[in-house]
Amino acid sequence: MNISTQIEVLPGIQAEEIDRSRLPLSQAYTLPPSAYTSDEVYEREIDRIMRRSWLPLARVDQLPKPGDYLSFDVFDQPLLVVHGQDGQIRTLSRVCLHRAAPIVDGGGNRKLFTCPYHAWSYDTTGQLIRAPMMEEAAGFTEKNCRLPQIKTEIWNGFIMINLDKDAQPFAPQVAGFERYFENIDLSQMVVARTMEFDSDWNWKVLVENFMEAYHHIATHSGTLEPIFHAQDSQVPDNDGPWSILHMPTAAGEEVSPDLFANVIFPHFLIAFHGETLTWYQVFPRSSGKLLLKIHICLPRKAMEEATFEETAQAACELTQTIHMEDIEANDLVWKGLQAPFTTQGRLAPLEKSIWQLNQWWLDKMLVEDGSAEARS
Repeated sequence: MNISTQIEVLPGIQAEEIDRSRLPLSQAYTLPPSAYTSDEVYEREIDRIMRRSWLPLARVDQLPKPGDYLSFDVFDQPLLVVHGQDGQIRTLSRVCLHRAAPIVDGGGNRKLFTCPYHAWSYDTTGQLIRAPMMEEAAGFTEKNCRLPQIKTEIWNGFIMINLDKDAQPFAPQVAGFERYFENIDLSQMVVARTMEFDSDWNWKVLVENFMEAYHHIATHSGTLEPIFHAQDSQVPDNDGPWSILHMPTAAGEEVSPDLFANVIFPHFLIAFHGETLTWYQVFPRSSGKLLLKIHICLPRKAMEEATFEETAQAACELTQTIHMEDIEANDLVWKGLQAPFTTQGRLAPLEKSIWQLNQWWLDKMLVEDGSAEARS
C-alpha cells in the first residue's frame, strides 16, 4: 500500500506518515505521535477496534460457583459476567431495562440481581423475574424482558467478549498462536494474585513496551538483560491478530526457562515463564489514561502444595519490580510523545512485534466504516 500524498487520512495523521509505518521492518518507522496523543484517534480506535475486537474479561477460575459474578465497564458499556445457575457463563449488560441504572457493582455471588433504583430483579440468565407494581402497565410482562447478552467465548480458561454481535469467532483467528504453545495448558491456570495500576499513558505505549526485549539493555539492565539478552530475542511471523516475543535464556542460566511475552491484538498481554502465566489486563480509559490489572496465574495443581502462597508472592514481587522499571520508561515515552518537535522514529530490527501490531492497527483504522473487514 502506498498513498504518498499530503492528505490527512486519520485525524492529525498525514498519508506520508502512514507510508513510513507501512514500510518493511528493515525500513519502517513508528506510528506518528498523533496516533497516541490524539483524542480523535482514540475515539476512532474505540469505534473501529475496541468495540469490534475480542477482549479478555475474566478467567473461568474467578467464577467457580453458580451465582459468582464480576462487574466491568468496557468502553462505556457496564457489563456483568456471571456463572449461571444452569452452569453456563454469560456476559450481560448490567443496565436495568427500566430506567437505565446499573443493577450491580463489584463482584460476589447472587441468584438474583435487583436494581437499587426500583427493585426490578433479574436471574443469572438476564431474565427479568420481578418488576414491582407494573400490573397496570398495558401489555407489559416480565417474560418479554431480558438483559442484552454479549458475545462470549471461553478460550483456554479465559472469558473472551466482543461487543460486536456480528464478530467472527475468536478461536479460529488464533489457531496459529495455539499451535505455537500446544504444550502449555492455559485452561488449568488459576489467578493467584492481582495488582492494579492507574497509568497516565496511551494504551499502545504499554503494549509496545511489553512487546520488545530491545529495552532490556537499558530499562532492565540489572534484572532481565543478564538472563534474557535483548540481542537473542526472536519474533516469529504471524498468521493472525497476534505476536510472540521469544526470549531465550542466556547461556549459563539453564535453571531459568525461556520467557515468552505474547500479544493478541489489540491489548491481550500474556507472558509465560516456566509454570507461571502473567496476564496484563488493559482497560483504556482515554487517549492518555488506562487501568492495568496484572494477574499472576499458577497451575491449579500448585494450589495443593504447601509452597503455593510463597510461590505466588515471589512471582508477584518479581513482576512488580519489573513493572516499576517499565513505569519509569513509559513515563519518559509519554512525555516525549507530547513534545512539539517529536516525529516518527525508526523501528529497530528487534521491534518486529511492534511492526506487526502497527500493520494490524492501520488495517483496522483505515478500513471503511461498517466493513466486515473491520470485524475480528
